[in-house]
Amino acid sequence: MADGPADPLAVAAAVATASTGSYARIVATLIRVTGDWTLAEDCAQEASALALTRWPTEGVPANPGGWLMTVARNRAIDVLRRASVERRKLRELAVLTLTEAEPGAGAGEIVDDRLRLVFTCCHPALSPEARVALTLRTVCGVSTADIARAFLTSESTMTRRLTRAKAKIAAAGIPYRVPTGPALAERLPGVLAVLYLLFTRGYDADGEPAFADEAIRLARLLDRLMPAQSEVAALLALFLLQHSRRDARRDPDGNLLTLDRQDRARWDHDAIAEGVGVLARVTADGPYALQARIAACHATAASAEATDWVAIAEAYDRLARRQPSPVVELNRAVAHGYAHGPAAGLALLALARAGGALDGYPLAVAAEAELTARQGDRHRAAELFRRAAEAHSGAARRALLERAATLLPGL
Repeated sequence: MADGPADPLAVAAAVATASTGSYARIVATLIRVTGDWTLAEDCAQEASALALTRWPTEGVPANPGGWLMTVARNRAIDVLRRASVERRKLRELAVLTLTEAEPGAGAGEIVDDRLRLVFTCCHPALSPEARVALTLRTVCGVSTADIARAFLTSESTMTRRLTRAKAKIAAAGIPYRVPTGPALAERLPGVLAVLYLLFTRGYDADGEPAFADEAIRLARLLDRLMPAQSEVAALLALFLLQHSRRDARRDPDGNLLTLDRQDRARWDHDAIAEGVGVLARVTADGPYALQARIAACHATAASAEATDWVAIAEAYDRLARRQPSPVVELNRAVAHGYAHGPAAGLALLALARAGGALDGYPLAVAAEAELTARQGDRHRAAELFRRAAEAHSGAARRALLERAATLLPGL
């Protein structure tokens, strides 16, 4: 053990960081060995709880993730011993380590517990809602209460849904593995959607960066597994290009900075170069490819003024035809507002709102505010920014209120 912080808040922060980074690995590994989802999740949670009681006096270990894995593994061994399970599982648990290499992987075969877990969560035998909820809980480590809020239901209802999904996996004998052949192509869209969700949860204003890092890691594995799949490469390129800006998105006080205010010298230019290189392998214009091309326009521009907004607007036009959605239409309106003037953007935004899907959507209000400010109506724009801020919290709220204040200084 290393000398750890005596401050309980600091210890709690250390436990939270270690748990976030290790939860998916611990759960995925224990599921592979024991075949018991509930046991794996319980052991991971108990390890975190024990860290909260022991680290304040023993100190934060040099390898916090390894400490949590060891405690979770030992807890699983105790439970299985009492249940008198077959000795094979106990032997496998006894030799678990935190190394990424896994015994039994043949030449050219990619084996990763977390990737197995993603494919299992995305099995077509489960409903789309169950796939998303199970992935959020098991892969992302999101609390059941938070998932319930996202699905606009009660925690007890979501607990039952998750339990039924895990029971269905067990009852149907759904294999815990990355599929091959036609089954791999069939499951791919669902898996890509889950990785996109995982990355977004880490990249959002108040998200957990470890989730974005994990999404990139899994996307790399999937790209190695399926190098001929354009949308896999496109998703990886999109992640790299977006994540390249992570260190420049906030000022020293933690406030969010829009693209035009970011210090581009702080962008990760190695990640940008890698993302552009990966994108060069993509020939099709699938939804992720189009998003990656848009991200590349931003990432490779020497300055905000040099951004090729016409190309971005054209890409959004194609994306709206390939994958129409209110959010795509919103972003398309903003892009046209920069490419062809704020009036053009506001006109498209009005069309997007006509169906009612964007009513009350805070990002639509913020987009209208930005376009209105560019038209010169500062009072109306400031009012819209303040209205958008009401639906946000944390860094996003502060950024919107600051934008309103810059339009009307002194008010």
